[in-house]
Amino acid sequence: MHASDQPSAQSSGQKKRAFSFIVITLVLDAMGFGLVIPVMPDLIKGIQGGTLGDAAVWAGIMTTVFAVMQFLFGPTIGSLSDRFGRRPVLLMSLFVMSLDYLVLALAQNLWLLLVIRMIGGITAATHSTASAYVADISDPDDKAANFGILGAAFGVGFVLGPVIGGLLAEFGVRAPFYAAAALAFANMVFGYFVLPETVTDRIRRPFEWRRANPVGAFRKIVELPQIRVLLALFFIYEFALMVYSVTWAFFTQERLGWDSRMVGWSLGAYGISIAVVQAVLLRYVLRWLGNRLTIIWGIVFELTAMVFLVFVTQGWMVMAFIPIMGLGAVVHPALTGVMSRMTDDNQQGELQGVLSSTRSVAHIFAPMVMGYIFWFYTRETGLYLPGAPFAFAAILTLIGLVIFVGFTQRDRPRPTSNRR
Repeated sequence: MHASDQPSAQSSGQKKRAFSFIVITLVLDAMGFGLVIPVMPDLIKGIQGGTLGDAAVWAGIMTTVFAVMQFLFGPTIGSLSDRFGRRPVLLMSLFVMSLDYLVLALAQNLWLLLVIRMIGGITAATHSTASAYVADISDPDDKAANFGILGAAFGVGFVLGPVIGGLLAEFGVRAPFYAAAALAFANMVFGYFVLPETVTDRIRRPFEWRRANPVGAFRKIVELPQIRVLLALFFIYEFALMVYSVTWAFFTQERLGWDSRMVGWSLGAYGISIAVVQAVLLRYVLRWLGNRLTIIWGIVFELTAMVFLVFVTQGWMVMAFIPIMGLGAVVHPALTGVMSRMTDDNQQGELQGVLSSTRSVAHIFAPMVMGYIFWFYTRETGLYLPGAPFAFAAILTLIGLVIFVGFTQRDRPRPTSNRR
């Protein structure tokens, strides 16, 4: 049965309860992730010493290690969820995530941080498995909008997480890690009691090792020709967006003189913008513009924000511009919804695993590239431009825009001529 036929056979009430739990899960997941962002520069400097630029390089390395594990094991996790169900995968990933944060809170050297990041990367399947879960229970026409609500849930958590993380930093740089561990564990316990399973015999797919690895999974998914170009755009866009998570705390400290609390407030404001755009505006924008124009205009707004950050010199300008930055949040759910509709019901977990691996490939290289660019342009000698990573991200975003416009323009019907 194709994804366009119908979702899993559940009552409307069951679907609403399940969807509500997934939204809560992603809010708490994002809170745990956002809690630690404001304190990462100080934590790394406290363990390793050195300059802020050195800490940015190490942060990039740790993010890359995490992404490598996601790339290698993302399709495996997705295929396991297609075979054994979303519920056990979600609960296990939350359990390991809680251990990951706890060890990060106790670690005294960077090598231990790297090892625990590897383990955390293997089981960091919460978002991709949650997306597959929502695909299971969504009608085809509602998928993009529902993916937008998932993004909004992550945005709400991102509002609360960095703000709370910045406040908890007053009690020490490790306090946010303990809080993140507690949130992940509490969420796992909550899910154990209330989360129903959505993978039924109708859509259950046998586990096959040849499809449970990045190469095999990519080969199977890209059998649909249009998916290839959309995956390329997805990769470029994810690579460019990594500039925020990798360099934001470092950029705002260096360029604007912000402390951990101000970094947290800025990320909180950004999360509010994302939540409003994805939970409220996206559904109407999709009806008004359709998927193609929604994606195009979202990329344009993201490109504008990146160029702005290259040259900004005042903190109040950044805070005032954050609502415009949030408008780019329409791209990811719209693009994911399009690809989900192209994919069969029994491949939704596999698709999300491939998207996770695609995202991870970008995350493998982007942190090192962005971290190095920030270090290079903040040295005591040479050109001083802390916003250089955003300039590079803007170039990538422009390339993605050109690719998408060109691809979709070819597929649009051409008007017939009246001339003989």
